[in-house]
Amino acid sequence: MKKILFSFALAVVTLTSQAQNMFNHLDLGVTLGTTGIGLDAAMPVGDYVKLRTGFEVMPRFNYDMNFGVESFDGTGTSIDQSTFNRMAEVLYGLTGFKVDQNVTMKGKPTMWNFKFMVDVYPFKNNKHWHVTAGFHWGPSKIAEAVNAQEDSPSLFAVGMYNHIYDVAYADWVLDIPTPIIETKTTGAMYMDPNTEKAILSMGRMGIPIGKYSHDMTDAQGNVHKKGETYYMQPNENSMVTVDARTNSFKPYLGVGYEGRLIKGNDNYKIGFDAGVMFWGGTPSIITHDGMDLANDVEDINGKVGDYVKLIKGVKVFPVLNLRITHTIF
Repeated sequence: MKKILFSFALAVVTLTSQAQNMFNHLDLGVTLGTTGIGLDAAMPVGDYVKLRTGFEVMPRFNYDMNFGVESFDGTGTSIDQSTFNRMAEVLYGLTGFKVDQNVTMKGKPTMWNFKFMVDVYPFKNNKHWHVTAGFHWGPSKIAEAVNAQEDSPSLFAVGMYNHIYDVAYADWVLDIPTPIIETKTTGAMYMDPNTEKAILSMGRMGIPIGKYSHDMTDAQGNVHKKGETYYMQPNENSMVTVDARTNSFKPYLGVGYEGRLIKGNDNYKIGFDAGVMFWGGTPSIITHDGMDLANDVEDINGKVGDYVKLIKGVKVFPVLNLRITHTIF
């Protein structure tokens, strides 16, 4: 990739060294395509080269992904539905919160980029076609998914239950006296042994996403075996989130065409660009607890699995943009 860009730059220097028309007019353009909606400005650097710079942003739109909350034991094995129902009853009795077994996450693109392009017109008698090299630069996060607002109370309940489970586990199994509540006013308050035993028998709550693709240790220091189910659990803010990330610097190579928009009028032009944006191989798809769904998890079902497969399959981003320009001077 670096050799290609170097060769392209050398060709640009060669062409511009003999050029006469340097920065003698300015084109302003509006673009629409796979990289979003954008504005740019272009100026010639001689007879065969044009420089373009601008900004593009992907419109925001939501797509829903649905999950189910399940109970699981200490080995990561799902527990039957009747146990989940008992867990929900216990949680409601302790806190007054109900657990909705279905959780919706709303995914949306967040990509925006600054761009710098060099258009080279290689044909002396045809100034419509050009080849282009350049780069896009912007935030590494290109998309995100966040739980729907109406599911926040349910996720809060799940997080609260798992905290109670952790307290019971530390107190009963590890024999580490752990208060469920501790304040300066009331002091430490502990669960009774029967309640601890009942909670431990029912396991934790989480959202099954897929299976670990290899043996690994997660961000919390827990060891997981290949094939064990990965359960996503709410963070300290009672939320579940996923971010898709690429390199911030993304080289571009492509071709394009530009011609008159209005017959007999050279001030308005229409054209297209087609090429590829190199965003650094397979994007990372990172959950709030540090799991990379693209590399660490497999057998992901439903819409989530479809989106992960799509993103994993796109090693470079296809660019196809329509451009309309107006010559200012």
